[in-house]
Amino acid sequence: MRAVLWDMDGTLVDSEKLWDISLAALYERHGGELTPEVRTALVGSSAENTIRTVFADLGLDPDPAAMAEADRWLHDYTAELFEQGLMWRDGARELLESLAAEDIPMALVTNTQRALTERALRTIGREFFAATVCGDEVARGKPAPDPYRRAAELLDLPAAACLAVEDSVTGVAAAESAGCPVLVVPHHVEVPPGPLRFHIGSLAEVMVDDLRRIHARLHARVHRNGSG
Repeated sequence: MRAVLWDMDGTLVDSEKLWDISLAALYERHGGELTPEVRTALVGSSAENTIRTVFADLGLDPDPAAMAEADRWLHDYTAELFEQGLMWRDGARELLESLAAEDIPMALVTNTQRALTERALRTIGREFFAATVCGDEVARGKPAPDPYRRAAELLDLPAAACLAVEDSVTGVAAAESAGCPVLVVPHHVEVPPGPLRFHIGSLAEVMVDDLRRIHARLHARVHRNGSG
């Protein structure tokens, strides 16, 4: 394990609760109601896919200008909520500090747009990250592998040498497709098992050596399966 690549929403900070509020408000603005099923499907989604899903669910005309306006409104509303403060996930800040103390490079890899990510970094601390990759800076957001591939490139490392930390099906799929072993810390949605995935219930009391052992175990599992 030569680096750790962190998802943001739902992994480092409990910002999904704020997205719950802003997405529900967007639905109300358009005369609809956000259902639990749609909200679950949107966890970890890219901005483009989120707005496309909302418009399809509400039966709205997918006019590009109207969708762009809805996207701006949603992110402005969410930014206001971010400014009121973000709650850390249990153990996340402590693990960031431990990794930094051992000079292990880290990158932030998020589907959230750059402008909103910059607001979140005021809470999280941009000093922890050697690189940050946002959803509006790659050709395809998660679940495509592009964000994780880009993060590994910026750190000048192969993806297999980086441990990704994720909470959603969308994010895990992206990291796995890029070739990263993944530490899965589910939050709002269940994430199924997979050959490159190791599940834990919380980051609380997780140490850097635990991450090394998890990465080594997943790396060995992939090579063992590949040789079979």
